[in-house]
Amino acid sequence: MNQLNVLGIETSCDETGVAIYSAERGLLAHQLYSQVELHAEYGGVVPELASRDHVRKLVPLIRATLEQAKMTGTDIQGIAYTAGPGLAGALLSGAAVARSLAWTWQVPAVEVHHMEGHLLAPMLEENPPEFPFVALLVSGGHTMLVKVEGIGRYRLLGESLDDAAGEAFDKTAKMLGLGYPGGPVLAERAQQGDPERFRFPRPMTDRPGLDFSFSGLKTYALTTMQKESVGLQGDRLETLKNDIARAFEDAVVDTLVIKCRRAVRESGVKTLVLAGGVAANQRLRDKMNRMMAEENGNAFYPRLDFCTDNGAMIAYAGWQRLKAGESIGLAFQARPRWSLMELQAP
Repeated sequence: MNQLNVLGIETSCDETGVAIYSAERGLLAHQLYSQVELHAEYGGVVPELASRDHVRKLVPLIRATLEQAKMTGTDIQGIAYTAGPGLAGALLSGAAVARSLAWTWQVPAVEVHHMEGHLLAPMLEENPPEFPFVALLVSGGHTMLVKVEGIGRYRLLGESLDDAAGEAFDKTAKMLGLGYPGGPVLAERAQQGDPERFRFPRPMTDRPGLDFSFSGLKTYALTTMQKESVGLQGDRLETLKNDIARAFEDAVVDTLVIKCRRAVRESGVKTLVLAGGVAANQRLRDKMNRMMAEENGNAFYPRLDFCTDNGAMIAYAGWQRLKAGESIGLAFQARPRWSLMELQAP
């Protein structure tokens, strides 16, 4: 399996990602197309539009990735694709292309769990973490703490009981009128905010456990905006939005750090992995690094390009499964709802 070159395809939501991972040489090429502009006028992802755009972009992206790697289809020994969780139509778009190519090239294909891809994304870096580790998977659709003993050996420690952290970022940004996609814009506005003006609650940190809840925090931000914005216009209103963004971001970051500290202490594992879109937040990285230093441990992250959805993480996760002999037959399916805990070790 040292010559195994894997083509990875990611189409779970609003990014079309394609990459090639080599068992011998590592990541050889990756291409990514974002649908942000397509969905911006609607203020959120429109599933039907997302599916159609994946169909339009996939084949050109696959060709571009092969060209970047200086390869042709005959150089590919396996194909990995995101089977779930995600939008059903978007997942089927990628699955259909992946399975068709695998049949045409006469190579095995394997399903990849989207969150397993995120969880393993730091393995693509020069200094990857070693098993076991605690992983915080934090994105627009998921917030969960997982103890990772190895590939497919996962134990859920805690998860969000309502909104995911990234979802709360996006919804709060929308309430503040900051546009779409909201999370990155809110984080940018928070850099200009006064950290002393407001202090929002750190939800579920005053009780035992590792579960999260961000819905109430989102409501707290809304009521603060409604109360404080009366009579404000222009620069004063924008300053208020910056200060609320800062208070909201601080509350989310502190909550995640507090829960991760608990998870590290309770598990006895001194290695922490952060992955998913929210893992790109610089304030979160800075505070998590300080916390892990205090715990005599280390934190690991994917590069910023691989925090959001991408084909590289799918190619790598698929390689781990393919080299162990996993593959699927000609029939394929989408798994819009698929628990990470259902996975088995290869």
